[in-house]
Amino acid sequence: MENQQSSSSLKAIIAVLAVLLVGSLVYVFKLTSDVDTVQTELTTKSTEKESVMKDLQELKATYDAAIAENTSMSDELIQERDKVVNLIKDLEKSKGDVASLAKYRTQYVAMQNNMKVLLAENEGLKMQNTTLTTQRDSTRVVLGESKKYNEALVGQNEELSKTVEKGSKLTVLNMKTMAYKLRSSGKQIETDKASRADMLKVSFTIAENSIAKSGDKNYYIQVIDSKSNVLGDKKTENFGDNTLTYSFVSKVKYENKTVQVSEDLPGKNFEKGTYFVNVFDKNELVSKTSFTLK
Repeated sequence: MENQQSSSSLKAIIAVLAVLLVGSLVYVFKLTSDVDTVQTELTTKSTEKESVMKDLQELKATYDAAIAENTSMSDELIQERDKVVNLIKDLEKSKGDVASLAKYRTQYVAMQNNMKVLLAENEGLKMQNTTLTTQRDSTRVVLGESKKYNEALVGQNEELSKTVEKGSKLTVLNMKTMAYKLRSSGKQIETDKASRADMLKVSFTIAENSIAKSGDKNYYIQVIDSKSNVLGDKKTENFGDNTLTYSFVSKVKYENKTVQVSEDLPGKNFEKGTYFVNVFDKNELVSKTSFTLK
């Protein structure tokens, strides 16, 4: 009887131990599974954080490259780049829990979409700038050619004006001066004797010129004797910085036709020697001659 009771007690103890063993095994298995799960979650969180960090850094690098091009959108690009930099700093400080990582991933996606829009706009502006630069360069070339053409025209016009001005000037030809003795009858007798001369006759021809300005013309006649004295009126006229002392003025009515001019300069006690006669159009010498009295 006692043996039977002992056997029953032993079986009961063995059963209890078996139950405890099984329970321990179950607990150890569950504990191991929980540790694996935690490790897996930690590994997953770390990988996700690294992934988001990598994406954000690539986003920043893209902005840096676009900013370096120094376009008109540089300010907008810098503002967006700074937002990415701040998000990277926040991510570095975060614990990396699921909720926060999801938030960072969402913000990254939004920033990435915004970047695509900005870069597309920036690229469009670059293309427009390239087009404008090409057009500007083409315009400069055209303006340069136009400037050269205009300068050439101005030069031609100046040359033409000079030619017309030169061509419109009157030409004084066939100038000569003779000395005469006046008879009481009024007859004029040519002489080359200084002692006999009573008058000098200055004559010249103004040639026909169809492009010259018609109207009254004044010619200043200067007669200088052998002792460098100006004969006649000895009046002085100023032409700008130039001064002219002349013997008399010959007033001619010019109508674009050939005109014969003859002027008399009365005198007495003429000096022997060579005389010089000059004709001036204002202060410009247009003709000259000389003669000698014995």
